[in-house]
Amino acid sequence: MPVASMTLQLRIEHSRSLKDRRQVVRSLKEKLRHGFNISVAEMDEAVTWQSATLGIAAVSGSRDYLSGLMTEVEAAAHRIAGDLGAEITDAWWELVE
Repeated sequence: MPVASMTLQLRIEHSRSLKDRRQVVRSLKEKLRHGFNISVAEMDEAVTWQSATLGIAAVSGSRDYLSGLMTEVEAAAHRIAGDLGAEITDAWWELVE
């Protein structure tokens, strides 16, 4: 069964505290989870207030479906992050059987 995984690196320029960072990360995670029915988790510790790394995973019987889903998730993540005052500085994904 194919599994897709994605890593997103965020830059939260306006964040001045850990609370600001958490608010942006939590909101992005919730919107992606609810919009795409995927698993989303924060992958790094809160070392700096201005950055975060998210891991995303999805499982399906169809590689084509997962490929399209990851493309949509990446586009939505860029749009949502921008709305939250953050930016995706790097994103990559892969499909594994």
